[in-house]
Order: sequence, then structure tokens, then C-alpha cells
Amino acid sequence: VAWTQSDLFTLLGSALLERLGMLNDTQKSQLYVVTVYFQIEWPHLEFPLSAHVQSLRSAFTRQEPTPSRFQREVSTMLERLGWIHIFEYETTEGFSLDLAQPESKRA
Repeated sequence: VAWTQSDLFTLLGSALLERLGMLNDTQKSQLYVVTVYFQIEWPHLEFPLSAHVQSLRSAFTRQEPTPSRFQREVSTMLERLGWIHIFEYETTEGFSLDLAQPESKRA
């Protein structure tokens, strides 16, 4: 229920803003995901952490993807079946898609 309440995100964002300097990259990268979610769900509202989105995104993109052996095997099988794709494709938002065809917007 709380995920649909913009007021909760605004309140939490304000509280986190005061402690932003004390957070590590993992914590900041998680806040980046929350910030993106807020911007998508409520584009007309100003989220307190929006002013820091670039530093949060930097922390997020510094996190290295860790593909599993199974993920690599699925990629190989799909290529053998003719589904040509990019492995660990990074979106403009900084998200890593396991397997993607950016031109056709399939992942």
C-alpha cells in the first residue's frame, strides 16, 4: 500500500537527504532506483533527492553487474537459436539488462 503513496516517498526522501553524506555506494545506488521509481510514478512532483540524482546514479553505475553462469548459458542458447542480443546492456538510466535487443526494445 505504501508504494502507491507519494507522501511517504517525499517524507522518506527528506529524512534521507540529511544523511546522504553518510551513505556508502551500495546504499546510494538503492536510493537511485527509488528516485527513478518516484520520477516515473509521480513526474509532476518534486522528490527531495532529485537534486542529487547524478551522484546517486554515479554510485549505481559503479556497481559492477555480476552475471551468473546460468545467465551466460541462456545467452549462448538464445544466440544459437538465432536471437541475437547484447549481453548486460546498459540503459541510459544506468540499468543493466541481462539480455537485450535495444533496436527492437526487447529484453
